[in-house]
Amino acid sequence: MGMIPSAFAQSTVDREGEAGQAWLSELPTIIEDVLASWDCTLDGPLGHGQVGVIAPVRRSGGPAVLKVSFPHPGNVHEPDAFAAWDGRGAVHLYERDDDRFAMLLERAQPSTLTELGDGDEIATLAGRLSRRLSIPASAGLPRLADQADSWDEELRKDAAEFAGALPVAVVDSARAVIDELGRDQPDLVVHGDFHPRNILRADREPWLAVDPKGYVGDPAYDGATLLKPRALALMESEDVMKALLHELDVFSDAAELEPERVRRWAHLQVVQAAFHGRRRGFGRARGGPLLDRMLALVDHWAISWC
Repeated sequence: MGMIPSAFAQSTVDREGEAGQAWLSELPTIIEDVLASWDCTLDGPLGHGQVGVIAPVRRSGGPAVLKVSFPHPGNVHEPDAFAAWDGRGAVHLYERDDDRFAMLLERAQPSTLTELGDGDEIATLAGRLSRRLSIPASAGLPRLADQADSWDEELRKDAAEFAGALPVAVVDSARAVIDELGRDQPDLVVHGDFHPRNILRADREPWLAVDPKGYVGDPAYDGATLLKPRALALMESEDVMKALLHELDVFSDAAELEPERVRRWAHLQVVQAAFHGRRRGFGRARGGPLLDRMLALVDHWAISWC
């Protein structure tokens, strides 16, 4: 693949099969074309996330970053979210080529919020950033509420396939969150994948968000998304649930959200994660003792917060 990182190429083929292989064969040409179109030159080696490559570039306006993602429905509205925020709490969008899933973005630093270590500081900074990102929705962004029926259907199927994995009352409680919070949500922009690794140090502001999915919905959903990786970071704590509830309260206070609303969204998401882990594993573990430990933690969380 030449300039394309080998680990990224392999993971793309493993995940996407022939479609991923075909896209990878076109990727060097895509990069060359958009660099020429936007009058940019490479300023370092290509990096990558899970679904796209990221290249530091130079242009007449200064440093920037080129991002090219695998064409996938989940990536469609990323530039729309950046455009809506216009630099408010997130990196600036300079250029976009939607047909090729390419963007030219403000360059941030590689350091993420996870490196702070202190849970209260992470929750506070994330909460303040979430509050800034929660602006009135603009046209063109999909609504989280439109996923409510599919969430409910998937939970019913999962509960049937993995009968006994979680108590019936726990699954019913998660489905109640869908009915009571999921179907009628605020008209605000939410990130959709708001975890600490998607919050980077920057120069224009101390911290900026990257990699949004871009939805219209409840900001408390983002708070719940933030807590899931925090659970893994707190696995060695004496009382993980107590530590998570504390961070939830800190986040909610900084984000000016109702803690109970964040808790209920977290309950839904962790029940979904309990079934997802059984079906596909997690990013950090696809099997073995670590997956067993992670599933035990997720199950305990789901039952404790029912």
